[in-house]
Amino acid sequence: MAILPAAAFGVGIGTALGLLGAGGSILAIPALVYGLGQPLSVAVPTSLVVVAVSAAGGLAARWRTKAIRLPVALVFAAASVPAAFAGTALGKRLPDRWLLVAFAVLMVLVAVRMLTGTAERDGACRVVGGAVNWRGCLPKALAVGAVVGVLAGMFGVGGGFVIVPALTMLLGLTAPEAVGTSLVIIVVTSLGALAAHAPTMPDLDYGVILVFAGAALAASLIAGLFGNRLPARTVTRAFAYVVLVVAVGVATTALLAPAALHGG
Repeated sequence: MAILPAAAFGVGIGTALGLLGAGGSILAIPALVYGLGQPLSVAVPTSLVVVAVSAAGGLAARWRTKAIRLPVALVFAAASVPAAFAGTALGKRLPDRWLLVAFAVLMVLVAVRMLTGTAERDGACRVVGGAVNWRGCLPKALAVGAVVGVLAGMFGVGGGFVIVPALTMLLGLTAPEAVGTSLVIIVVTSLGALAAHAPTMPDLDYGVILVFAGAALAASLIAGLFGNRLPARTVTRAFAYVVLVVAVGVATTALLAPAALHGG
């Protein structure tokens, strides 16, 4: 019966989003395809719904922390939403196997840099005296936002695994700021990518979506409360290890069982 596995996967995904501000959609696609037997054409929009809902829950839990840089998130999303439409069109034309292998390599590089601490923080978007340095922040936020949008459209991911390190390493936000701001971007980008998939979207299993999203939302709300109390370094390292583990799984699946991505 699909309901119980959907609930279990939803709890795991919501917990990841609530604690880390990222990683939910990375777990959602394998869970839907291999755990629940959905073809990729159904799993991608289903994932986007689940991630948007659970990210919104995590965001609600963090809203009063005042660690969310809304102007940065909105500029970021302004680039990611149009790019999601381009990513959707591109994803329908390129082989899944090599796209996912490249995707896994990107995750490994991001995780290694976070664990080694070799990235320099230039503080381009850091708030100073109540204002954001838009001269340094704007080009980088738009560029990274566009990358996240393309990935969302192609893979059905919220992009938190790129957003969080970009906000901390490239744009200079603190870890708590990056997590809260990432959740805003994930919600908006996921909805944009879902709109891009709408014209060719197959029939979805709304029962699975309801259970999956409901469990993810509840877990993200609870995990978000605990996440507010975790040290920044703990959050960063935990996120990096999650990315590494999932990258291995994505690469292995893409190379050994690519047919499953299409429901084969």
